[in-house]
Amino acid sequence: MEDFARALADFVRDHQAWAAPIVLLLAFGESLAFISLLIPAWGALVAIGALIGASGISFWPVWLAGGVGAALGDWVSYWFGYKYKEQVAQMWPLSRYPELLVRGEAFVKKWGVPSIFIGRFFGPLRASVPLVAGIFEMSYWQFQVANFVSALVWAAALLLFGDRDRAHPGVAVARGVASSGAMQWRQKVKSSSSRGGDGNILLVSCVVNATTAKGLPA
Repeated sequence: MEDFARALADFVRDHQAWAAPIVLLLAFGESLAFISLLIPAWGALVAIGALIGASGISFWPVWLAGGVGAALGDWVSYWFGYKYKEQVAQMWPLSRYPELLVRGEAFVKKWGVPSIFIGRFFGPLRASVPLVAGIFEMSYWQFQVANFVSALVWAAALLLFGDRDRAHPGVAVARGVASSGAMQWRQKVKSSSSRGGDGNILLVSCVVNATTAKGLPA
């Protein structure tokens, strides 16, 4: 996968007009349950993020493309779950990982709508949570709000993790979106976890702190 990420970053460096479309496809594949199990794309997204600022690639279209691609991936996964219900467990490649849906179901039942935001930042959950949300017919609009907000935060975190140019004009706005989104969802998570333990709150805090602090330059 490292060779794939490096080759793709080299291609984007030489063909910068393809940066946004490629990031959209990578984010879509990384968020779509079926594809993400076969081809993890986060490494390539980080590698392309490293080109922002260094090679003159514009941050804005790449960030938006990553956010839209990730949201569309979860949207399609939600649709599959809503339409096919438990039958998705028999579809390849999910049939090779039966424990994913079991974990995703337990996670969604525990956290509710905030699970869409939180699950975005955990590889195994990212593949199963939207499917489970569809299977159990989570409110469509609540799902979409969590889906698009988390997608933009996730895309900013990955791309800016690679882009260490603190003077880039997109950093401040992206950091603001990521920080405000993470803070709002932290409050929702704390509210929904009132019946849970302190360990669960600590886990979520680590996720949002990593998104706003480590992934995004100050």
